[in-house]
Amino acid sequence: MGADVRLVDEGFDIGIRQSWEEAIADVKAKGGKPYAIPAGASVHKYGGLGYVGFAEEVRAQEKQLGFAFDYIVVCTVTGSTHAGMLVGFAKDGRARQVTGIDASFTPAQTKAQVLDIARNTAALVGLGHEIADDDCVLIEDYAYPAYGVPSEETKEAIRLSARLEGMITDPVYEGKSMQGMIDLVNKGYFPKGSKVLYAHLGGAPAINGYAYTFRNG
Repeated sequence: MGADVRLVDEGFDIGIRQSWEEAIADVKAKGGKPYAIPAGASVHKYGGLGYVGFAEEVRAQEKQLGFAFDYIVVCTVTGSTHAGMLVGFAKDGRARQVTGIDASFTPAQTKAQVLDIARNTAALVGLGHEIADDDCVLIEDYAYPAYGVPSEETKEAIRLSARLEGMITDPVYEGKSMQGMIDLVNKGYFPKGSKVLYAHLGGAPAINGYAYTFRNG
């Protein structure tokens, strides 16, 4: 589409990069007016609002269905999705029922960012009470061996969800959260009879970049 694409070989990080700031400065220096969108739109002032809306939609659907979900499972990396859900479900006391599955492999940094975004978002929507550190539930056991690198267990979770449900998950995000949810179910993390909502955030096109991994099915 004629965009000025710059590939920066600095490895993965969920934070704001110097290269990102330099690109913004470059646009300004050339007389342009940049609109800066950080990774995942996460540290954008309004980055968490979309998933506050998600929680509102879920509540409306729960009312129609006649039950409420006990847990919401979501993949967590740059943080705005988890943060928005946390704030949205905090409205009815379910902040800690949002179970984030870390896929960043930098969980301390990720949790801090989720909380920062959540607190900013809570102020924007007038939540009315503070977001506590414990409101962010982040499971750290499934991001290995590194961000963007699927483990054998992740690959098996991708195959299982595809073969049983026709649902495509990817090796970077949803494959790891699916692996996490399956393992947590097997370990009894969710009490028997719990209603668990799995949030699929997309990512399916990424599977094309890992075609070699699934060349034999």
